[in-house]
Formats: sequence, C-alpha cells, structure tokens
Amino acid sequence: MSVTFIVLVVAALGFRLLGAAGISRFATWQVSAGHALAVMLAVTAAAHFVPESVTVMPNHADLVRMVPPFVPFPGFVVYLTGVLEVLGAAGLVLASTRRAAGICLAALFALMLPANIYAAVADVPFNGGAATPLWERIPEQVLYIGIALWAAGLVARRPVRVS
Repeated sequence: MSVTFIVLVVAALGFRLLGAAGISRFATWQVSAGHALAVMLAVTAAAHFVPESVTVMPNHADLVRMVPPFVPFPGFVVYLTGVLEVLGAAGLVLASTRRAAGICLAALFALMLPANIYAAVADVPFNGGAATPLWERIPEQVLYIGIALWAAGLVARRPVRVS
C-alpha cells in the first residue's frame, strides 16, 4: 500500500469526521473525498520540486526517471505536472471550480499512467527503494481517476430499486 493511498484514506476519513462533527462543508463523502484528493495532490506535487539532494521523500530526479523515453523534456514535464497537480488540488477545494478540476485531473491521471507503467515495467527505483509493482500502480491510478470524476459530480450514486 503506497503512502499516497494512505494519505488519501486518512484525509478522507478526517474530513468526513469533521462533517460528522457539524462542519457542513464536509457533510458528504463526495466532497470529503474531493478534499482528500486535494491533500494527496499537495503531497505528491511537492515531490516534483524537491531537489535530488533531499532523500527523505521522493524528489524531482526520482520522477524524471519515471518518464518514458519517448516523452521529450522529462525534467520540464515533471515540473509541469507538479504545477498541474497543485492547480488541480486548489480547484477541487473551490466549489465553483470543482467540476472542471475533477475532469482535468482525471485526464492528467490518465496521461500520467504510461509513466507509472514504464516505471513498474522498467523497474525504476523510487525514493531509493524498489519500483512499485504494476499490480499496485494501475488500480491506484484508476481509483484516483474515479475519485476525481466523483468529486466533479460526473459519477453519481444510483439508487437501488427494490421490486
């Protein structure tokens, strides 16, 4: 289980507990999950800008190694995706931009999937450790896409009909 997944789950539970305590902003799982995804993105985006000399967390060099060889300017792409993650996180917490942010983040997560696949298949080490296995990377990426679309209001819970 990855640190990013743990951050997502703990943040979602924390926001939902705030909702149960009476903070109306977090009254639903949908909004709480969107805010939790924003927290997760703030954490992951930080790695895009951390210098290689920092070894207590993933850094820019780790992420550059994940970029498939067919992608030009990998260093720039890592900085760009970090900026997009920060903007997406900010967009998720604002109700007026949540829909657009969720859609854009779902697209971003889909576009970043080849880097995750490449890193797993090419056995690219991450933060000094072993590469994250493909069986873990793909389901997590699909989960993040789903949460982004749910936060955007595009994935609705359907009522169960009893006949």
